[in-house]
Amino acid sequence: MTMLEKHAIQLGYIPLLDCIAILWAKHRGFFDEFGLDVTLVKEASWASLRDRLAFGVLDAAHCLSAMLPAAATGTDQIGIPLQTPLVLSVNRAFISLNQEIFFECDISTSDTVLTSAKKLVEYIKKDHIIHLAHVFKHSIHHYCIKEWLSLADVEIAKNIQLMTCPPPYMIQAIQKQTIDGFCVGEPWNIQSQVQGYSQIVAQSRDIIPEVADKVLAVTQSWAQEHPKTLMAISQAIIKAQSELKTLESFTEVWQILQKYQIIQFECSPTVHVQAYYKLIHIIKSFSTSQAPKMDDFEWIIQQMCQWEGLSLTAQDARAVANTCIIDSDETDTVI
Repeated sequence: MTMLEKHAIQLGYIPLLDCIAILWAKHRGFFDEFGLDVTLVKEASWASLRDRLAFGVLDAAHCLSAMLPAAATGTDQIGIPLQTPLVLSVNRAFISLNQEIFFECDISTSDTVLTSAKKLVEYIKKDHIIHLAHVFKHSIHHYCIKEWLSLADVEIAKNIQLMTCPPPYMIQAIQKQTIDGFCVGEPWNIQSQVQGYSQIVAQSRDIIPEVADKVLAVTQSWAQEHPKTLMAISQAIIKAQSELKTLESFTEVWQILQKYQIIQFECSPTVHVQAYYKLIHIIKSFSTSQAPKMDDFEWIIQQMCQWEGLSLTAQDARAVANTCIIDSDETDTVI
């Protein structure tokens, strides 16, 4: 353990279900087992997390996958390269609309993503102003909304201005009618629906490919200076993912989510039972350890070219995608 380049680690996260492996690794003492003294740092927004990671306030972070190619291309206006050795979640976001618009558009929970997109686009074309929010510009959530609307009208998808709202504040924003809908990870869609503010109209898996959503990220320079420490962080999280995959009871996991204020509404095996088991099912989907894939980052870069005007050849896009991934044979072996 004394071989680690650094023992005291500041690890940032945003309150979402897909940070559970990080929380579980801390709770179960897995970081300690690998010689790490990890302090978990809850960030208020993806912007603050990105900035504090890039400038060294955080050592590592639960990070949006799209932030990495944005940093590599300099489109994040910072240009400090970020890299990842480990995927934390794959494409489990949802799109929700406030219940009034859901009703006025005559959208049904049985509608396909094409049908719901057409109904909302028809509503927009009747001169209704719709404010949709994503969690951050460089996110699969941004591209999910664009791709969803483009099923019905490419020009509306291209021209719609999306608002940015941190995940924990989505419910407050839709409650106050600051926004009319959003794309975010759980538990915020389900909580908003249970509390009567919005209705889920589409899931990202029906709109975009199965690409990485959140990753464990560090700066490129940090990875180069602390390879053994990064390996230890990754192995502790992988151990947590592995244990979560085999758990029979999620009572303790649920208590952790409540402790960190990720679950903020009454939900249990006896209250809002369907919502509870849906959330548990989603948590289980985050328990499979995965190495990052070039194809995921290439797809994100293609989206940046399509919707943000980035211009890169396929060869250049692959080169950028490659810079986002930390090539570690040891980590790959563990995974």
